[in-house]
Amino acid sequence: MTGEALQEEGWILREAIAADIDDLMRWFPKFDDVHVWGGPSFRFPFTRETFVEDICWGKMASFCLCGPSNRVVAFGQLYERDGRIHLARLVVIPDMRGHGVGRRLIEMLVKAGQAMFPGDQYSLFVLRENKPAYECYKSLGFEVTDYPDDMPHADVCYYLTRPAEVEES
Repeated sequence: MTGEALQEEGWILREAIAADIDDLMRWFPKFDDVHVWGGPSFRFPFTRETFVEDICWGKMASFCLCGPSNRVVAFGQLYERDGRIHLARLVVIPDMRGHGVGRRLIEMLVKAGQAMFPGDQYSLFVLRENKPAYECYKSLGFEVTDYPDDMPHADVCYYLTRPAEVEES
């Protein structure tokens, strides 16, 4: 998707740029906020340097979802993992949570992933305590799958997968 943006009903999914990092950092004022999003290994308090390192900036495709007002309202990343298109670090700006923005982000990331990577399966991790995100992923056809042997935090995270084509509920 390099250089292109996906547009859908007034929403735009575009590649994230370095200037977006400063905005994104403001979405996580407390340890609990960054822990639920970034997981147990994400450092807090963070600096811009540690934040960039912990989101693996430049090592995977990073995207921002802009709403109809062109405001950045969500962020997510994609990369290939174990033959699947993996969604990572999915987040919606705090004042827009609970309004379907996360669902829109995932739907558009799935389309971007299909254009970028081979494969017909998607995966993601979610902290078990993050019930709203877990319910969103389940509603989009993701199901809990055996946890990868090589990954830490199996005691606190779920590993979810879904095929590219699903009947959404």
